[in-house]
Amino acid sequence: MNAPTETRVAPAASLDIARIRADFPILQLPSNGKRLVFLDSAASAQKPRQVIDAQSHVYEAEYANIHRGVYDLSQRATAAFDKARTKVRKFINAASDREIVFVRNATEGINLVAQTWGRKNLKQGDQIILSEMEHHANIVPWQMLREETGLELVVIPITDSGELVWEAYEKAFTSKTRLVAMTHVSNALGTITPMAEIIKVAHSHGVPVLVDGCQAVPHMPVDVQALDADFYVFSAHKLYGPTGVGVLYAKAKILEAMPPYQGGGDMISSVTFAKTTYADIPQRFEAGTPNIAGTIALGAAIDYLEGFDRQALLAHEQALLEYATERLQALNTITIYGTAKNKAAVISFAIQGVHPHDVGTILDFEGIAVRAGHHCAQPVMDRFGVPATTRASFGIYNDFDDVDALIHGIAKVQEIFGS
Repeated sequence: MNAPTETRVAPAASLDIARIRADFPILQLPSNGKRLVFLDSAASAQKPRQVIDAQSHVYEAEYANIHRGVYDLSQRATAAFDKARTKVRKFINAASDREIVFVRNATEGINLVAQTWGRKNLKQGDQIILSEMEHHANIVPWQMLREETGLELVVIPITDSGELVWEAYEKAFTSKTRLVAMTHVSNALGTITPMAEIIKVAHSHGVPVLVDGCQAVPHMPVDVQALDADFYVFSAHKLYGPTGVGVLYAKAKILEAMPPYQGGGDMISSVTFAKTTYADIPQRFEAGTPNIAGTIALGAAIDYLEGFDRQALLAHEQALLEYATERLQALNTITIYGTAKNKAAVISFAIQGVHPHDVGTILDFEGIAVRAGHHCAQPVMDRFGVPATTRASFGIYNDFDDVDALIHGIAKVQEIFGS
């Protein structure tokens, strides 16, 4: 089967995609003897040389434990670590460095909120509003808290296009509603939720909002003050940074009222066997030695991204999304799940009569890396009545040749299975 062609849209004039690709060492290596086409950035993005070098430099030239040593290495490591916090604060426009808590990943950030703020403020019969498109990380922690406290989870449905049923959301609030926890961008569908409006409605009822921003921060500028988010979480590894580092943003007044999540070193003011007093925020929530090198490398990832015109990057990814969508829709036996009008560069699809794992395996032989499965979003799969989908997700290093390779790979799948 010959894949139909479509008209390409040129990338923004300010972007040199070939130069961007050259910054990523792994993209220079072949996959199964072919040009690597990496289309799984929604799971974890590749790392530019600048981030790799920043992390290596810490271990090679300035590694020591932080916030403790009076010697030069420790002082330099501490300064670099604290500078990374400032970079994160500016990146999402938080009001203060004190509002930035470093965690292992966004999942830990949500668990931290559930086990501290949640335990303190939620009781039997209280309600948390979620949406049908949430990642497991924004479902399971609340279910665990439900088992402990007897609270209720209210799930807002989504439409066939993958958009929030707005009327259901507006009507979901009751006198028992205590929190809204919702994704900014769906990892399975690409839907960009109207987060500013979601927060505005919740606040009109006096209800705080936790935002899962994992899929938002890599694709678009995020301003937590403009959104008026109460909590906002994201992971470094989806932001072209290292694994093992995440960010919990929360308004200072909320953090100050939250009890510690874990006990240990660096989160205390003083310790005796009779009594412990805790450190101020954010250190109160950062027990033990953190991922020092990884956190500094997160700062390097932010520096890297901010070296570009973010709007130009967004426009390029949107052009790739539109091009890939048009080409997929032109193929027979393809169903795309997630067709929201406002959507990030993520496409989930199925080929009639072919299991997504088989699609992923055949594409891998062609050097194409996609995700096949439920994408840690089983309720989304249940909503659309499928066990799994194949997902192609784009990053700043993808180009139109990657889309063409995907389409030709899918045509080969269809040829093999006669679909």
